[in-house]
Amino acid sequence: MSSSVNKKELHYSLLQESLKTYDPYDIWKTGLGLKVKNLFNNNRLLGAGPAMALTVIDLGLNNGLRIGYKKQEYPITRATAALALLNHFEITGDTELLVPVTGHLEWLKENTCEGYSGACWGLGFTWPAGSGLVYDKNMPFSTHTPYALEALHRYTQITGDERYVGLIKSCFNFFEKDLCVIYEDDTMMATSYGPVRDRVAVNAVSYAMYAYAIFLLYFQEQENYIKGKIVKLYNFIRKKQQDDGSWLYLADDENSFIDCFHSCFVVKNLLKTGKLVELNGLDRVAKSGADYILEHFIDAKAGLYRRFTKNNKLSLIKFDLYDNAEVLNMAQMMGYKTHVENLTAAIDRKFTKGSDIYSVIDFLGFRKNKNTLRWAVMPYLYALSTIK
Repeated sequence: MSSSVNKKELHYSLLQESLKTYDPYDIWKTGLGLKVKNLFNNNRLLGAGPAMALTVIDLGLNNGLRIGYKKQEYPITRATAALALLNHFEITGDTELLVPVTGHLEWLKENTCEGYSGACWGLGFTWPAGSGLVYDKNMPFSTHTPYALEALHRYTQITGDERYVGLIKSCFNFFEKDLCVIYEDDTMMATSYGPVRDRVAVNAVSYAMYAYAIFLLYFQEQENYIKGKIVKLYNFIRKKQQDDGSWLYLADDENSFIDCFHSCFVVKNLLKTGKLVELNGLDRVAKSGADYILEHFIDAKAGLYRRFTKNNKLSLIKFDLYDNAEVLNMAQMMGYKTHVENLTAAIDRKFTKGSDIYSVIDFLGFRKNKNTLRWAVMPYLYALSTIK
């Protein structure tokens, strides 16, 4: 195990009772930020200037001070912390690690989104996602709920403690009754991002696929039905993969982007699903996707992975920890040892300083967003926890 992994594998943030944190989205959660984001989404010509001005203020003037921002808890941060600690527990057998794990899981149990058919989780803040599309802070997502679901499932499988089985089964109701089927034919299907007929994001379809693979273990009497859904969701992902191995973020929008960490999500969910369900051609689909990421996003000079190979907006960010954390996780899952070793060293060198971890490096080469857990310290710590 490398020295950088030793230094951060039990980072203090995994063990805290509270995971309240500042976040790179803080500027867009303010009243002004929400208005500007909405304006940009609905009219880029009018919104580009104000959006860039707020970005400059956030990254340049207010990044360390965080004036006007409030720390917040995020479900995905709690779930990822629990998953990382469970990885450490499996390696060490240290039962003391289960105390913070159950603390995180109890927080998730008490902080589900309200008013839905089953347990579910979302961002926890209002998010203007696109033109005419604004998700409220109570909105659950098919991309966020699986993190909590996986944490609850892995705790159950590892410890044999069944206290959360009811909550796991409740999640099934969310996927079955609240998510929308936006497209379906005899061979494939695509589900929504949130519990509305919103959009078809490939990574969201992959999360739904993985969630149903987990549900197979808890609803054995519905095995054929659930496997049928998994196969259809998988077939959609396979169909939408481009010849070079990439996926557009929005499956049927040629103006959509291709970015690093969402691409990694798709590969990750393919690999995890493949451990639970046999799917025709999965190894080839996953390898093609992983190889595209490793070959096309890499900045050889820095040893880090870039945000986009196809972009649809300007950015002041040169490198994002989220991208690199997810590549690290994916490379570990694929068994690409050299990539894991090289990227671990590059992240440690570029994104960390002492015990502090920064989430982005701007175009001038400065580290920004110190210790923002949701995006992307916790995904990084999770990736490290997978390295044996």
